[in-house]
Amino acid sequence: MSDIIWLSLVLAGLTYATRFGGHVILSRFKRINPRLEAALDAVPAAVITALVVPAVFTSGLPELAGAAVAVLASLRYSMLGVVISATATVALLRYLF
Repeated sequence: MSDIIWLSLVLAGLTYATRFGGHVILSRFKRINPRLEAALDAVPAAVITALVVPAVFTSGLPELAGAAVAVLASLRYSMLGVVISATATVALLRYLF
């Protein structure tokens, strides 16, 4: 098998292990502290921000415009509408420039 397939399998296994481990640890508590629950609720937004923001600001105008469209569209539309409008914006601007 190629290195990419092995890497994908190992990363999938590690992802599953961390999710399963977190579930096992949290299932031992009868009640979760509200502060811990708030911190866990903030993790997805923090991860997405940490992944998207550097790419947006180091890529160029089409990606920056796509991010701006995504932010504005998220105020009104569902996730599908946001993804379609932002992707279309990036694709159109990449085609034009």
